[in-house]
Amino acid sequence: MKPGIRWRTALGLVLLLALPLCLPLRAQRRRDPLNPLEIDQLRDAMLEPDQRLKLYVQFSRDRMTKLEQMRSDPKTTDRARQTHDMLEDFLAVYDELNDNIDMYVGRKDDIRKPLKLVIEADTEFQAKLRAIKNAANANAAEASQYEFLLTDALDTLDSSAEDHRKTVTEVEEYVKRKKKTK
Repeated sequence: MKPGIRWRTALGLVLLLALPLCLPLRAQRRRDPLNPLEIDQLRDAMLEPDQRLKLYVQFSRDRMTKLEQMRSDPKTTDRARQTHDMLEDFLAVYDELNDNIDMYVGRKDDIRKPLKLVIEADTEFQAKLRAIKNAANANAAEASQYEFLLTDALDTLDSSAEDHRKTVTEVEEYVKRKKKTK
């Protein structure tokens, strides 16, 4: 065997053996943004769309409040990393909210009431994220660590808010048709 081939083979073997050691580190990063109490509350409300969607709105709001508190605390260290992580948690919970809305719409559940609450929350969250974006403009070095995620969160909220408004109309039409057939 030539020396160059042995070297490449050895390097490939080392990389192959090191891969399983890196996977747990990646898996640790992907944690559930919900705590066990919140998971239990959602599980208990599985068959109650109104309650479940209200819980997701509350959990999203909780994450946004924690984010704002952390950002306004002068004792906060590594503000950029924490902002990134908290935005990630907020977005994960908000995405779950959207998935649940899609599920209940697909099941033809009447979710008009909680959708109105969701739409109000959309407006609130958009304003708060825009305030974070405006504050980030003052510290570009810090903002570079979470700018992509912040932009993604704003884009998600903008498109979701529009979808939620359309969904209210669709659900209202479905409920009207359902009442006519009774």
